[in-house]
Formats: sequence, C-alpha cells, structure tokens
Amino acid sequence: MFDSLTFMIHGGADHGGGIAETVAVLLSFLEKLAGMEPPEIFAAVLPGIAAMQNIHPLLVHFPIAFLSAFFVLDLAGSLFKKANWRGVAGWLLYLGAIASIFTATAGFIAANSVPHGENVHAIIERHEHFGITVVTFAVLLSAWRALKGGAIEGAANSLFLILAAVMCGIMALGADLGGLMVYRYGVAVSAVPVSEEALMHNHGEDDHHDHGHSHDPESIDQHGPVIDPAHEHEPVPVPAVPEQTHDHNHQHEHNHAHEHSHEHPAASK
Repeated sequence: MFDSLTFMIHGGADHGGGIAETVAVLLSFLEKLAGMEPPEIFAAVLPGIAAMQNIHPLLVHFPIAFLSAFFVLDLAGSLFKKANWRGVAGWLLYLGAIASIFTATAGFIAANSVPHGENVHAIIERHEHFGITVVTFAVLLSAWRALKGGAIEGAANSLFLILAAVMCGIMALGADLGGLMVYRYGVAVSAVPVSEEALMHNHGEDDHHDHGHSHDPESIDQHGPVIDPAHEHEPVPVPAVPEQTHDHNHQHEHNHAHEHSHEHPAASK
C-alpha cells in the first residue's frame, strides 16, 4: 500500500513524476504568468483561441448543439407526450436562435477578412446562404413558439417539426461546407510543415497486432520469406521494403555474377 502511494505521489519508470511533478509544473507555470502582460497571459492560457484569425469557428458549435438538441428533444416530447421535454426544447431553441445570430455575424466578418481563392469564394457564398437560412428558420420558429406561449399542439405542431427538421438539414449542409473550406482548402489555417518521419508514423491497427513473427527488414534479409507452419511449402508474401530494394537487387546481381564466375573453370576443363 505504501509503495502504491509513493508511486502515485512521486511517479516512476515511464509514468512520469506523479502528483509531485504535476504540482511543481503547475507552480512553475503560475510563476511565469505572474511576470507576463495580459495579452501574453491570454495567449499562454488559451493558445488555441489566441492563434485563431477570427472567432467564427469558436461560435459555430453553439447553434449546432442547441438547435440539434432542440429538434431531437421536441420530436421525442411530441411522440411520447412529454410536456416537460418540450419545455426544455423550447429554451434550447431560443438559445440556438441567439447563438446563430452571433455566429452568422462573426461569419460575415470572417469572410471579409480571411484571404481565399476564387474557388473557395463560391463555397463561402453558399455557406453564407445556408447560415442566413438557418438564422431565419431559428428566429421564426422561436417567435412562433413564444407567441403560442409554449409548445405547439395539433396539426400545427406537425408543420412546426417539419420546418425544424428542414432547418437542421440546412444547418448540416452549411457545417459540411465549413469543414470543406477548412480541411480541404485550409481557409484561416496556418499550416505547420509535417516531417517525413511523422508522415510515415502509423497509428492504425497494425501497431497493436502481434502476428507471431517479426517484420524487421534485417530478419527478412537473413532468413528469407516467412513460412506459415500450416503450409510449409507455401511462403507467405512478405511486405516489400522500399529502402532495401536496391540492396536486394544488388545482392542478386552479385550472387549471379559469383555463380557465373565459378562456371568458367568448369567449362574450360
């Protein structure tokens, strides 16, 4: 028990310094903050926001979350006759409408301040149209709900839910265009060069699977193809190693030349 507590406090091996090191790092960070100016403190505490060219990507999550949750909860409340669910959904709708107004405003500012090409400009315009449509739907649905003094009932509720579903569909299309601009065209992104070593690093399932044999290139060169015990006469294909392709060809030529050099004496006899 005491060993376990000591390990948690002081750490050990490859598990870091434990709680003691964490506290020391925190105190060192706070000491550095004490000697900084307010803008420097903001950049140190929130480096992601400080590096953003505009706050539109930060705000866009709020209307998506509020309006999506509103539709799901209001639909479920209508189907299962849960008035309290629909009451919460109404507040989510109001919050989503307010958030959409601020998000769309930040989006217009971003569109006029972020450098982009002609192909991206067309995407930005469609993204803006989707955003304006979402704001319009959210404000109208909010006004309708507020004027009714709560959840809408009867046939009008069916129309209300249909309009809410259309709003969420348009919002999804707009979000998709936003992702396209960022992840394909790098709009408002300061790209960091990635080294070749990082590109070759694989985080896939191959890193965690043990097939019972080694794929090390040196072991392949020394022992030849890997043989499956169930099929001793059928060699299992070994993945090619590009870096050693030239060495293997050179070795093959060398062996061929060596064999050829031993054939001449026999022929001369």
